[in-house]
Amino acid sequence: MKCISLFSGAGGLDVGAERAGATIVRAVEFDADAAETLRLNFSDHALIDHADIADLDFHHHRDEADDLIVIGGPPCQPFSKNGYWVKNENRLVDNDPRNMLSQFLRAVSEAQPRGFMLENVESLRHPTNRHALDAFVAAAEGLGYTCTVTLANSADFGVPQKRKRLFIMGRNGRGAAIPEPIRQRSADPADDLPPHLGVGQFLKPFSSPKYFEPTELVNGGTYESELRHVPPGRNYMALDELKNYDGRIFRRGGRFWNFLYKLHPDQPSITIAAQPGPWVGPFHWNSRRLRAPEAAAIQTFPSGYKFHGSRRSVQKQIGNAVPCLLGEAMVSHLIKHL
Repeated sequence: MKCISLFSGAGGLDVGAERAGATIVRAVEFDADAAETLRLNFSDHALIDHADIADLDFHHHRDEADDLIVIGGPPCQPFSKNGYWVKNENRLVDNDPRNMLSQFLRAVSEAQPRGFMLENVESLRHPTNRHALDAFVAAAEGLGYTCTVTLANSADFGVPQKRKRLFIMGRNGRGAAIPEPIRQRSADPADDLPPHLGVGQFLKPFSSPKYFEPTELVNGGTYESELRHVPPGRNYMALDELKNYDGRIFRRGGRFWNFLYKLHPDQPSITIAAQPGPWVGPFHWNSRRLRAPEAAAIQTFPSGYKFHGSRRSVQKQIGNAVPCLLGEAMVSHLIKHL
């Protein structure tokens, strides 16, 4: 199965697709650093387009449509009622430049693949954005695809991270059930799946001094003392529960819940952020910031995966990526049911 990847970012979904048995033949990415990351990892067999997708054409892929899927995670904000890009339920209209859902669907309509998979944030289902989701599904169905919409938690699919993502899978005239988790979702004894994975085994390979990064240090920082007192697996709200602690505490609910959040090696991580503030977690249980290869490991990028750009750019690429194992599970399901 051949695969076109749109809005590819650092390639998390692309890695997942190839693990699922597909071959990336074309990847499209607007960000220069992320496009170079793709070249470092896929250019031996894929065309890497560092371009605005609006300037690209996909009609010639119809020649391979019988063995082709299209995947991608377009940026979809802002959604507004004035930004509708579907008329009469099923027809594409002039593209709203702020809304890349239309560009994804244009590529699908031009390439006519056997199936597609769109990934996005779970808030696409929120009432304020629901019109965009419904319009996308209606337009895809107008092109002859049967759509399945599912919300997946990465931790349920072997990723050591609680990260929810929305997936829309389109099949050429065929529908299928949503993917089934392979990891335990609750403490219900009736759930006989193995438990979620902790981050410890994923971070262990990068614990040696050779992976040291100056940015990991919190020495002398504004909240260094508070961070060092936070127990693993907790955030700032744990401070007012500590015995013999006489340092600064914070009003509960007065900070974002990931403020001073510290990983526990036996628990999955919270979501890896693309642009975290200086005291936004997750922090390592050793009271330091995560190293880039550690963040990549939590996103289940393979060891040795190459990233291009500054440390800030690499953090952004990693944080914006689809966890590779989650991508693998979703693409495997799509291919299985084509």
